[in-house]
Amino acid sequence: MEYETPLFFHVMEYANRAEGDVIDMVSGNPDWEPPEALREGLREYADLEPDRFQYAPSEGLLELREEIAARRGVDADQVVVTNGAGEANYLAMARALERDRGDEIVLTDPVYPYYPGKTTMLDGTQRFVATDDKGRLDPADVREAASEETAAIVVATPNNPTGAVYPESTMAALVDVAEEYDAILISDEVYDHYDLSGEFASALGVDSSHRIVTNAFSKSMAITGVRVGYAIFPPELVENAKSRHMLVNVATTRPGQYAVLRALRETGPDYYEANRELLRERVDTFTDALDTAGAEYTTPRGSFYVMARFDGYPGTLENVERLIDEAGVAGMPGEAFGDSRSDWLRFALVTPRVEEAARRLAAYFE
Repeated sequence: MEYETPLFFHVMEYANRAEGDVIDMVSGNPDWEPPEALREGLREYADLEPDRFQYAPSEGLLELREEIAARRGVDADQVVVTNGAGEANYLAMARALERDRGDEIVLTDPVYPYYPGKTTMLDGTQRFVATDDKGRLDPADVREAASEETAAIVVATPNNPTGAVYPESTMAALVDVAEEYDAILISDEVYDHYDLSGEFASALGVDSSHRIVTNAFSKSMAITGVRVGYAIFPPELVENAKSRHMLVNVATTRPGQYAVLRALRETGPDYYEANRELLRERVDTFTDALDTAGAEYTTPRGSFYVMARFDGYPGTLENVERLIDEAGVAGMPGEAFGDSRSDWLRFALVTPRVEEAARRLAAYFE
């Protein structure tokens, strides 16, 4: 089996090799500060006894799992702490496929490209359901696409790349579809702290044995390099997921878990609201420049991405490279996210140079 290297890496490598100054709007690495309590936790950990530098319990530190469980309204035994949301999604998709309820994974279009990549890696087949022009997903379309071969339905809310946020009614309807076809709804909620709409609803709000929720602290605490995520499984699905996690990774970082636990306990809501406010300001700055450039664009209701379409400039890899060379701005080609947005480009608003990038794009496309 052959796997394709994600286009993210190609674009980042091209931008790094480019001559001149290039503003990185490719990857979702927050540029703001992590919680101070997280830094303090890492400092404190350095002075602990040698036994604290050995393997953590495979499913995660008990205190962290209990803290997550209390916040999410589940039992701690349902929580598996993972190497970020990436592994959490892998475990969830693998668990859905190994139930022998078909080999099909229903995905949205546009889609975060790691989901179809994981589907291929797990010997599943992909089936796509288009969202509307604002990235909203109609559960009726998902129901029409589902069949007896459907093992899982994978959604992300708030969404990457469209910025859409799925309300409670959508999540409940998607769980209904999963139950109807004895499939698993996998809800990736890694951007839940970046809901700008007030409409975010977790799939955990629906009591069902047909849904798995994945998340991580990578985005919410601006620590993508620390690699602490988690998946919440129904009780009847969790044991095999724990075994696969142990075989693949043994355990995830013990210092990272320790620091995240301290940050969870000591970081108040003001930290998260300040980051959302920063993001709101960047959305306004960037979309104002897109208006100047005459672009069509999506205004994110969550997450921190904007998709834009410039007349006569389709979202190909070649055009992304041109933009790097000629405008000094690196974004992602729309074709990386599926067929429906192949004319678009995606920009991540996680750089302090958003205003400068906006000026460069406006000047380039005027």
